[in-house]
Amino acid sequence: MRDDRAREVLEKLQSGYGLPSLSPVAIRLIELASDDASSAHDLALLIEKDPSLTVRLLKLANSAFFKSLCPATTVQHAIMRIGFHQLRVLALSLSLRETFPMGMTRQMDYEGFWRTSLYQGLLARSLAHQLKTCDPEEAFVAGLTLEIGFLVFFELYTKGKEDVPSRGFYPLDRLLAWETDRFGINHREIGEIALTYWKFPETIVTCQRVYQRENQVELTPISRVCSIAHDLSALICQPDADFRNVFYAAAMHLGVEQDIINEAVITTLNEVNGIADTLKLEVESEKDTFLLLEKARDTLGRLSERILQQERSTGAEEFPSFETLKLRAGSKETILYTLEAVAHEIRNPLTAVGGFARRLAKTMDPSSDNWKYVEAILEEAKKLEQSLNEIGSDLARGGDTGKNKNEG
Repeated sequence: MRDDRAREVLEKLQSGYGLPSLSPVAIRLIELASDDASSAHDLALLIEKDPSLTVRLLKLANSAFFKSLCPATTVQHAIMRIGFHQLRVLALSLSLRETFPMGMTRQMDYEGFWRTSLYQGLLARSLAHQLKTCDPEEAFVAGLTLEIGFLVFFELYTKGKEDVPSRGFYPLDRLLAWETDRFGINHREIGEIALTYWKFPETIVTCQRVYQRENQVELTPISRVCSIAHDLSALICQPDADFRNVFYAAAMHLGVEQDIINEAVITTLNEVNGIADTLKLEVESEKDTFLLLEKARDTLGRLSERILQQERSTGAEEFPSFETLKLRAGSKETILYTLEAVAHEIRNPLTAVGGFARRLAKTMDPSSDNWKYVEAILEEAKKLEQSLNEIGSDLARGGDTGKNKNEG
């Protein structure tokens, strides 16, 4: 059945159904950018036929996104700076942005879709730059188009239906399962079909494929980057994504160090306004930063509550020591297990939140509105770290006590 669905989608794409019509310039631009025999001069001649695209291309090439000291003054220079692959997705995205409605319709939040897509692209670019496992500009394209199949899926299957729930892209596996169960195909499968039809490079097309956590070894470097970018974009864009789940997935399942995650998120928040303007998107990075800090504080609040629960369970006025638990509990093994479990539950999210806040503090103006939130997070993180250190000391004392007893 899935093969039948795939053929049906491809046939509708070929007939022009399922997406608004792309402009003739955009279609030709995509074709030229996919042709290894085409030159920057060929592309420049085509782009110059569209004054609006010319202006926006030069604006993008000279933005902070490309970090160049020498301004691009011609279309050809801008093309060389941006690159063929990114130019292709620029043509597609600009055409789609100008054709689809703006804002929120009754069933589809187009503005939210493109905002999430832009964050995915920027996060993928930053991660690729730091990890040096794939080309950063290609990673940006792959991240930006990661959920492009959702637009096609909506047009083909869910538009106009009353019983379709409002869903974000996180957690992805839940959304894909619902789509497959209901319609026999999901939006990532449609994205793979669409990008292949539009002649995108295979490296970008493969990012549409979803792998189970236990099979992460199958991910290509750029797919791995996009998978992390997907989760991190959810942390910024979706209310139900939190630090504990997102940072744990990135650090544990995909093996990315905390400092790299922090740098990617903060760099993206600093860059997003400039590139959003080029794509005619309304993005407020300061507001997004504030909401991210709110999630960080919520995470610390839950960790504090976990410690308080442990205190209440032992009747202690402060976090119980090894000796306190020894009087109340029983076997040393039970005591050590309890302390280790609490320490493990606190350590990873505390490291994530504390590390992020400290890195953000280095880039933030102390007079900004968000500064007080950073200070509050750092102070709360410090208190929790002290509690965690106490747990570590008690574990060490407990282990030493047992060791001495055995030696005796």
